[in-house]
Amino acid sequence: MKIIEQGKLTNAVSGTPQSTYTFPNITPLSNGTVIASCRSGSAKDCADERIEFYRSKDDGHTWEKGTDVFRKVCVNGTAGSVKICYLTELDKGHVIAACMWVDRQTYPDKPLFNAKTEGCLPMKILVSDSYDYGETWTPMRIVPIPEEMGPPSLTGPILKLANGDLAMSIESNKHYEDNSKWLQKVVLLHSTDGGKSWNEPICVSEDLSGRVFYWDLRVGVLPDGRMAAFSWTYDSKANKYLNIHRRVSSDHGRTWESMDDLGFSDQPAHPAILPDGRMVLAWVDRFGSCSIRARMSPSIHEPFDSDTEVLIYDHGAAAPDTRDTGDLLNDMGIWTFGLPFGQLLPDGDIMVLYYAGTSELTNIHWARLRA
Repeated sequence: MKIIEQGKLTNAVSGTPQSTYTFPNITPLSNGTVIASCRSGSAKDCADERIEFYRSKDDGHTWEKGTDVFRKVCVNGTAGSVKICYLTELDKGHVIAACMWVDRQTYPDKPLFNAKTEGCLPMKILVSDSYDYGETWTPMRIVPIPEEMGPPSLTGPILKLANGDLAMSIESNKHYEDNSKWLQKVVLLHSTDGGKSWNEPICVSEDLSGRVFYWDLRVGVLPDGRMAAFSWTYDSKANKYLNIHRRVSSDHGRTWESMDDLGFSDQPAHPAILPDGRMVLAWVDRFGSCSIRARMSPSIHEPFDSDTEVLIYDHGAAAPDTRDTGDLLNDMGIWTFGLPFGQLLPDGDIMVLYYAGTSELTNIHWARLRA
C-alpha cells in the first residue's frame, strides 16, 4: 500500500471562527460526487462551531467549499452547537445526517468535559434528511436515547446493514456534575424504518468494573454483511491507552464475538472497506511515534500486516503526559492532530481525512492511498 497524493481540504484563518477544523468525514454519492463534512470553530471546543461541507467532482482530487449548515441550533428552546455531523446516502439523492449537538446554555462558557467529575455538557443526537444530495435539509429531529446513557456521544456515520436496517453507534457519558464512578459503554441503535425511529440499544463494548473505556467506536460493514468494530481503548486505573481492539458481528450487530487485540495503539479511524473484503485502517499513535499511520488486513479476522503500513502524518512531538482521566479529557482540547476517517472512493483508491496543525490553527488534510 502506498500514498499517491496528498492535499488540504480547508483553509483555516487564525483568530476567526474558521481557525480550528476537526471531525472530518467523507461520503461518495450516487450522482458521482464526493461530499466531505467537518467541524469549524474559533477553538476545538466553542459555542461558535459549525458544520462545513465540501464537494469533489473528480473523486477527491480537487474540492469546492459548499454552504455552512447546522449552525447555532436550538433544541427545545435551548441554545447549542453541532460538533459532529456524519453523512450517509440511504437511496439515490437521499442523504441522512447524524449530528451530535452540545448544549451551550445550561453551563455557559464551561468546557465540554468537567475535569473534576469526568462528566460532560448535556448533549443530544439529532438527525436530518436531504433529498437533493445534501443541498437542503429537513428540520432536525431528536433521536431518543435511554437516560442511562447520559449525554450521548456519536462515534460514526449511520450504517446501512445488509438486511436493510440502519445502525447508529452511541457512546455513554456522565452528566456534568456527576461525581459517581464512570461506567462507560458503547451501544448500537437499530432502525427498521429508514431512521424515523430507533430501537433499544444493544451493547457492543463495556467493562462492568468501570476500569476500561472503549472510546470512539468505528464500525464498518463488509460486502458479505459482517460488521467490524474498532475501539480506542483506555485503562482508567493505569491512566494509559491500550491497543486498539476489534470485534466482529455476523448478525447485523445483534451479537459480537470476543475482542481481538490488534497489537498497535491508540485511536482508530473509520475503516475503509474494499469490495473483496480487505480493510484499510488508519490510526493515531500519539504516545509512541506521534503520527498517523495505516495498514491493511486481507480479511475481517486477520491481522493488519505491518508490511502494508504507510506513514500518513508525522507530528514530530509527543502528546502531553496525563495524571488521571480528568486531565486526559482536558488535554483533548490541546491535541493538535487526529480523528482520521477512511473511505473507499469510487475509483478504487482509499482516502484518509484527518486534522492537524497547532493549538491555534488546525486544518483538514487528506491522503489518497492505493492498495
